[in-house]
Amino acid sequence: MTLSFLPLTVSKKALLSMSLFLLSGLAIGAPAMANPSFNHDSWQIAQAPATTDDRLAELLRQGREQVDAGNLAEAVALYQEAATLEPSNARIVSAIGFLQARQSNYQAAVEAYQQAVALESDNADFYYALGYSRANLGDNAGAAEAYRQAIQLNRNNVEARMGLGVVLARQEDYAGAIEAYQEVLRQRPNDAQGHEFIGAAYIQQGQYEQAVTSLRQAAQLAPRRGSVQLNLGVALLNSGDTQAGMQALERAAELEPRNGLIFLQIGDIYRAQGDNDAALQQYRRAVAVQPNLRDAHALLGQLYLEREEYVQAIVSYREVVRLEPQNADAHYNLGLALKGRRRNEEAIRSFQTALDLYQQQNNAEGIANAEEVLDALQ
Repeated sequence: MTLSFLPLTVSKKALLSMSLFLLSGLAIGAPAMANPSFNHDSWQIAQAPATTDDRLAELLRQGREQVDAGNLAEAVALYQEAATLEPSNARIVSAIGFLQARQSNYQAAVEAYQQAVALESDNADFYYALGYSRANLGDNAGAAEAYRQAIQLNRNNVEARMGLGVVLARQEDYAGAIEAYQEVLRQRPNDAQGHEFIGAAYIQQGQYEQAVTSLRQAAQLAPRRGSVQLNLGVALLNSGDTQAGMQALERAAELEPRNGLIFLQIGDIYRAQGDNDAALQQYRRAVAVQPNLRDAHALLGQLYLEREEYVQAIVSYREVVRLEPQNADAHYNLGLALKGRRRNEEAIRSFQTALDLYQQQNNAEGIANAEEVLDALQ
């Protein structure tokens, strides 16, 4: 019986149409210290009985000291106590949200900012921070709603427009994302990131000539940004300019030699051209600089299986299952590599794990493949 390996479902699309938004730095940036409204010196303590005021002032002072010392969890506890003394103070509540976001506690940040906007519904910074926190939870629709509210309250809020573009792109509303970025460029025409984001969105729409134009503008404004060269290379390759595209990718690698995603993309291109030796070299470079880059390990494993280099395939797939234990295809392919080395007992364990995961995922094809190979081995 001949069994072919299963290509892993990786976190990128097919070659040259993959989503480049993470590569181009489209992670949502955390609000700056004074944005949203986290300026201790500007806080106004509401009028209350003197003893309460004194306690509130002391809590805020201690909270500021903890923030300055980097003790964010302790600061949150102090501000939460302060909020019980003055629950109508939106600035204190927003400070809690800010500190929760700084600690990547985004659900808690969302809850705090929802309270803040309920108390102060005309504060654009609070809505921006709410959008930021929702975006980091993956609530892109909710984030877009909050960003739009921030923009409505402050038409000049460039960061909210950038955030809106990001979450629209995540929802594959690339036309909407481009419109948001174009509004950014109307206010900041020399914003390299805005030009880059537009270029990346055009790539997603398959409008490669427009992408090249935008990305070349970005490259002029930010000549040392590797992600610009990476996206430019992809756009050029899709436009049919292979030489210029490869030059841009090589430039990206020079600018960001520790960015394994660049080597991963270059490897994909070589593989599409049928040059598996060159692809293998690039994937190796990718994992050398980013050992936890799962996709690169998976692609190495696939190439090694194709070449029947089973020991190397075992090493690669063990890394994949370490990084993503619930990846059924990785366990299945690890089983194939072990079977290729006649390590049948270990192979059976891998195939059984794959079968269990396929069953949990209701993957009928995976279940059939795993059962077939297990029947042959047992």
